[in-house]
Amino acid sequence: QLQASGGGLVQAGVSLRLSCAASGRTFSNYHMGWFRQAPGKEREFAAAINWSGANADYADSVKGRFTISRDNAKNTVYLQIDMLKPEDTAVYYCAARGLPYSISRRWRDYNYWGQGTQVTVSS
Repeated sequence: QLQASGGGLVQAGVSLRLSCAASGRTFSNYHMGWFRQAPGKEREFAAAINWSGANADYADSVKGRFTISRDNAKNTVYLQIDMLKPEDTAVYYCAARGLPYSISRRWRDYNYWGQGTQVTVSS
């Protein structure tokens, strides 16, 4: 089970940290990803991190402002979002992909999903 939290209504320019707490499985057996879906748009990849936290991948649109990290001792993955923009408004989902596969940018490759947390950025 994945439980995302940390979203909210914020002004442009501020930072936000999303969290996703995992339970029920061995967290370190999974790569983790963050995806987002804006109203009327398809779900898109934001960031992913491998099982150990040693490797991360970012969509070009968020590179330099988003930072993904994980704490395997706490079974939690984070998404730090800096300099928020109105176009970051979306529901943010965390997802898990099991080993032995590699991290992926494709949402269909992920086995488990959280319920999403809404981020709304006002200008």
